[in-house]
Amino acid sequence: MVVTDPDTGELIRKDTGEVISDNALSQEKEWRAFGSEGDADRARTGAPVSLAFHDMGLSTVIGKESTDASGNQIDSATQMRMGRLRMWHSISHSHSPKERSLQQAFTMLSKIKDRLGLPDYVIEKAAYVYRKAQERGLIRGDSIGSVLAASIYTAVRQSGVLRTLDEISASIDVKPKQAGRSYRRIVTELDIKVPMIDHARYIIRIANRLELDERTKRKALELIEQARKKDLLAGRDPIGMAASILYLVNLEEKSYRTQADIAKAAGVTEVTVRNRSKELRNRLDMDSNSRSTLRGQKFPLLNESNTRKD
Repeated sequence: MVVTDPDTGELIRKDTGEVISDNALSQEKEWRAFGSEGDADRARTGAPVSLAFHDMGLSTVIGKESTDASGNQIDSATQMRMGRLRMWHSISHSHSPKERSLQQAFTMLSKIKDRLGLPDYVIEKAAYVYRKAQERGLIRGDSIGSVLAASIYTAVRQSGVLRTLDEISASIDVKPKQAGRSYRRIVTELDIKVPMIDHARYIIRIANRLELDERTKRKALELIEQARKKDLLAGRDPIGMAASILYLVNLEEKSYRTQADIAKAAGVTEVTVRNRSKELRNRLDMDSNSRSTLRGQKFPLLNESNTRKD
């Protein structure tokens, strides 16, 4: 029979006392505290490596414990000296402009994650795009906020998460025009393949906010498919087009949701909804003399006789 000495790690034959091995591996759980919380926050491993940290989570941190390894209290002079070392250690980690830029950008990225409710994989992808833009020198001449907004928008487009550039820009407090310029520059210089926008998802999103029924949603999806086949969606704001499609179907269904209601739910202006609706109706009528799939007839004219004043 073989027994294990937990203190020395030796395997000993019980009947003869012969030491079989003195290098046995411990099979017990190796719980340790990796943070400043101590025993209250014990884990098997530390935090995972992440691109969303300026040091990727691999930095060395001087702890704030007031006791040494033996559990004895550290005197006040030593604690003050360790505090100064901790301060200079923190400063030395961000001495270069590149490190300071990453630290500032990823601090903002962590806040935006909570504001927009973005998942972790989108944040990782956005951090990767930002690092690539920094390596290529694309941040020079732009603000950190605009490049970060462009990186997040690239990540959500690639991941299929519905977030507009206006929403992202508002959360960082930068102008959408600046973020759009940075986005075009990043996509062009880094040769990033961004998938096409799915207008149907924006229709469902706006319709859910307006609490429209399934019949209206289905007809709106049919109409957006007609517009796509006639190449009426290229170069247009997807949210504005989705809101206009819903407004046309809203008139057809006589649910009488005002332009203001639809524009507010979509986050666009009433002028956008009105102009895009007229353009869609005219283009659909000009391109085809056939009847619309909605109720087998053309759309009603957008004039005072069949629309309510907002």
